[in-house]
Amino acid sequence: MKTRAVPLVCAVLFLSGCFRSGQLYPVQGPLAAQVPPPIYAAKMTGAFNSGNITVTLANGEVCKGTWGLVSRKPGAATATAVAAPSVDWPKVWDAVYGSGYYTANVLGTPLHVRSTLTGSKGTTLDVEMYRRDVPEQLTEIHGVAQDNRGDIYKIVI
Repeated sequence: MKTRAVPLVCAVLFLSGCFRSGQLYPVQGPLAAQVPPPIYAAKMTGAFNSGNITVTLANGEVCKGTWGLVSRKPGAATATAVAAPSVDWPKVWDAVYGSGYYTANVLGTPLHVRSTLTGSKGTTLDVEMYRRDVPEQLTEIHGVAQDNRGDIYKIVI
């Protein structure tokens, strides 16, 4: 009986994918100057090389997009890669985590994803996240985002 349940549980887990929730905290721009600054809810689903992200803003606007892997080779793209060429990612990462962070920690990591979210009221949100390649920290995800209104966010998932 137990041996029959194991494949069923594995299949359900595989088909349901992963689900994580988190928050976006403004660290630079007009929203960061508000007291208190708004905190936005984020939901991330998917598994392996792609998935979806939804962020709900304070005004009720819902921003949605698909995330995909960023190629580890400069200039190359992967089948699931989502590009955001207008964003200076090293500058955004360094604004949130400090000078040199992008080069020292993000660049070349195996799980490095990117997305452009489109909101229902005109907001666009470019998102980039990575997971450290450290076995004891497999669930630790770091991320940043930049919107079309001059705000930069730290993502905590």
